[in-house]
Formats: sequence, C-alpha cells, structure tokens
Amino acid sequence: MASQKRISKELADCSASPPAGMSIALASDSDVHKWHITLDGPASSAYAGGRFGLVVTLPTDYPFKPPVVTFATRIYHPNVTNDAGGAICLGLLKAEQWKPSTRILSVLEAVRALLVEPNPDDPLESRIADEFRQSRAEFDKNARAYVNRYAVGPVTFPSESQNPSNNKNNNNNTSSTATPTGGKAQGS
Repeated sequence: MASQKRISKELADCSASPPAGMSIALASDSDVHKWHITLDGPASSAYAGGRFGLVVTLPTDYPFKPPVVTFATRIYHPNVTNDAGGAICLGLLKAEQWKPSTRILSVLEAVRALLVEPNPDDPLESRIADEFRQSRAEFDKNARAYVNRYAVGPVTFPSESQNPSNNKNNNNNTSSTATPTGGKAQGS
C-alpha cells in the first residue's frame, strides 16, 4: 500500500511538472505501475526532431527496487539495446546503485541526459560505442537515420498482449497511443 501511495504521489508530481520535453501518461488507468513517457529528442543531440516512447514499469516493492525503463521506440544509442526490447544501461537503475530515495523524475532526467551525452564506457552495444568514440560524425549520421526511420510521427507503445521483442518497428506496429492530457492512454 505504501508503494502505491508513493507511486501515485510521484505520478501527480511528474504530471503537474513534467521534465522538459516529456509528457507522462499511465498505460492503463487501472495500473499505476506502468507509465508511458513521450520524450522529445533534445535539440542539442543527434536525436533532435525525434519523439521517443519510454515504458516505465514500477515493481510492487518500489521504491526499494528500481523501476525498469525501456525504449518502446527503436533508437541508435550505445546505452540502449539495438532491438525492439529497448533495454537501457543507466547506472542509477542498476540494483546495486539504486537508492529508495531516488525519484522517477530523476530517472527521467537521467534518460534524457543520456541522449544528450551517451556513455560509451558502459555500453550495451559495443559496436555503437566504438563508433561514438572513434567516428562521432558517422555515429551522428546513423543516429539521425534511426530518428527518421523510427521516431517521426506519433509515439506508440506495445499493448499488454504484445511482446515488444517480436516487433521489428515498435513505433509503427503497436496499438496503444499515449495522450499527455489527463494521464490516459487510448487503445489499452
């Protein structure tokens, strides 16, 4: 019960004052444990002009366990798996580094910061990290190509019945569209 109260308070805080370039909605009005985030690519990054879907899943024992945050939209990034699963490597989400005092707002801001400045020293995609370090122009070109291919238009999220790892293009093959107003999602 304390977990649900904390999550509801954080949702209210994030909805009232979302981080820059983000909108927040529940995946389903009946489940405060799954959030859909729409993130505008930061202007100062290779992801500028893109709109990315993030899925935040809060465990029942949150805040004592970290949330799971994944990209629903494919992205070319050294710290995000280059597949439809969209797993993120972010230090503060690692179980051994997670602190119960950490707020979702801080997690969302850290994900946005990762788009501005990837961390090639702790990659999930070694090849992309090497490219980032050795040929930044090529990395930027490839990242922009992914933005144009996957992150243009309305953001969509996987429905509960779909397995995101089976979708080749999560930005076009899903059925749930987030709406930032009122924290509601359609099609769920």
